Amino acid sequence: MTDDDSPWKDVLERYFAAFTAFFFPVVHEGIDWARGYAFLDKELQQIARDARLGRRYADKLVQVWRRDGAEVWVLVHVEVQGQYEANFAERMFAYYARIRDRYQRPVVSLAVLTDGRRRWRPAAYRQDLWGCALHWRYPLVKLLDYREREAELETHANPFAVVVLAHLKAQDTARDPDARYAWKWRLARGLYHRGWSRQDVLELFRFLDWILVLPEAAEDRLWAELQQYEEQQVMRYVTSVERIGIKKGLQQGLQQGELRVLRRLLTRRFGELPDWAETRLQEAPPEQLELWGERLLEASRLEEIFEASGGH
Repeated sequence: MTDDDSPWKDVLERYFAAFTAFFFPVVHEGIDWARGYAFLDKELQQIARDARLGRRYADKLVQVWRRDGAEVWVLVHVEVQGQYEANFAERMFAYYARIRDRYQRPVVSLAVLTDGRRRWRPAAYRQDLWGCALHWRYPLVKLLDYREREAELETHANPFAVVVLAHLKAQDTARDPDARYAWKWRLARGLYHRGWSRQDVLELFRFLDWILVLPEAAEDRLWAELQQYEEQQVMRYVTSVERIGIKKGLQQGLQQGELRVLRRLLTRRFGELPDWAETRLQEAPPEQLELWGERLLEASRLEEIFEASGGH
């Protein structure tokens, strides 16, 4: 799979404090974690709709409080970007400006680049014309920089060490299913030995399932090995019921990825989709989405995409 949306969003929500500690320690130190934090998904979705700024990978808007005691709250805008984008820095600035304008609060924008281009590091947005100059920069992390630290990642206590290593190995093994199997088994086995809770093991195992997708036969073999390993270690973390739930979630996530792509293409071609089309898309199985995608190039009207399978 090429869309990192769901797995990153899940781990960001569950491990936001660990995320900042791992990638952005200065940000982590400035937050008063005792006061908690809140995700502002609806607010960010509204801003994104207003801005029409293109695809978002795993951006999160988080309300936090500062450690210095000031009675203010800070919006931390997190973007996880999975591929090269020429205007990425400009898009980050547009989000920053819109969020700040709407809420009148300090804003911190953070970016994590998960792509494979080592030299692409858009950490600032600049504009200079006729004496009117702007230079805006933001903290940026590149996952490729962790390639030389794989041994450290395998034993690190922060859950995002697993996230980073799994992501790197997903890139490395894209065309080597045997190597992917070996790494998925190695990472899954390592989850049991870092002192994490059972729920943490399950959450991170779910991330491994998302990011290191294997053929069904290989997945079944890995599951059998995992069960045997748990029996040997006298541990019972991933039960058969939970495994079925994880597998169902993976299938639903892949379907949602297809749905997002098709919806975006339809909107580009025909404009904003009517309610009946949205309903059809939401209710369609994966094979139906694929069929509608094939009709997209030849259809001159939106209705032609759907009419052969029952109209609206």
